[in-house]
Amino acid sequence: MTRARMPRPHEVAAARRDTRLLRALHERQRDEAWRTRGLCQSVDPETFFPAPNEPADAAMALCHTCDVQGACLAWALEVGDCYGVWGGTTPRERRAMLVAWRGEVQPGVTDAARPLVRGRRLTPVPLGR
Repeated sequence: MTRARMPRPHEVAAARRDTRLLRALHERQRDEAWRTRGLCQSVDPETFFPAPNEPADAAMALCHTCDVQGACLAWALEVGDCYGVWGGTTPRERRAMLVAWRGEVQPGVTDAARPLVRGRRLTPVPLGR
């Protein structure tokens, strides 16, 4: 099993511009029943949790056609889920999005609670700038 690493600053910057993250921010807590309408309901759950050396292409393709992709991603970012495919994102993509998400959703978080990258605290940059 590999150890998850903190995202690099350029990955976080790219995540802040990602349209999937912007959609998740928009749909955050707007839809409580999103799980019942997800296309994933009709697929084997293991599709969304491939082994580390297997591609997640099947899950990603299904997510990109799903109507609740934004709400699904928002849920995964809210709970900090870093395993499997959620909202059309891989765990690596979500780790970078999580830094941006916490800066947008929890702007009052103290510096001590911000993640360290190379010994420095990450400072959130507002999305879209």
